Amino acid sequence: MSTAALPRIAGATPAERLIALREAVAGRIVFTTSFGIEDQAITHVAAGLGLDIDIVTLDTGRLFPSTYDLWKETEARYGLSIRGFAPDPAAVEAYVQRNGRDGFYESKDARIACCNIRKVEPLGRALAAAAAWVTGLRADQSTAREAVPVASWDLDHELLKVAPLFDWSRDRVAEFVEAEGVPVNPLHARGYPSIGCEPCTRATRPGEAERAGRWWWENDNQRECGLHVDSSGRLVRAA
Repeated sequence: MSTAALPRIAGATPAERLIALREAVAGRIVFTTSFGIEDQAITHVAAGLGLDIDIVTLDTGRLFPSTYDLWKETEARYGLSIRGFAPDPAAVEAYVQRNGRDGFYESKDARIACCNIRKVEPLGRALAAAAAWVTGLRADQSTAREAVPVASWDLDHELLKVAPLFDWSRDRVAEFVEAEGVPVNPLHARGYPSIGCEPCTRATRPGEAERAGRWWWENDNQRECGLHVDSSGRLVRAA
């Protein structure tokens, strides 16, 4: 698969974009869900269309109980089997021995190391032999993501990366899932717009950015776990 398919990934709606992706790509398409509100919307659309897209998740072992409950509910609702990719137990054990179970609070390097073990390495396995990767990225999620395109070429994984909700606002996603009766994490209603691992996520305060509750103890505005950045640490944006 090459960048030749990029111009064919288009459409006015997420459904049209996913259909265009499936028509443009002959190989395996993987959608990585974190069970956040955006990902639940994409799951609803993909399942409703009956598209041949593998839905997987990164089971870090530190997710909220409500996230695990939603995983089960989503499978039952849509008749899906969502495969979880867990971190290497030996790598987790070595990290805990070196840094402590919650050592990611001590430094950004320790936090990034934890994300690499629990998310980045499992993602590599999840995307193995895939031709395209569907994500829930939206341009208005943070300043770091404001230039996210509908489709790009991911150099690190050598595949197409598609964000069918790239131009949707948070409110538009919320209106869609409510109108469609899509199951969502109850934490959203408790002030958690972005939900990751339990020890690394807090509710946001009035006026804070959508992703301010992720790794809140870090001071910079470029907080990412590593899934959507290149080897230099920059967000992958190439259209």
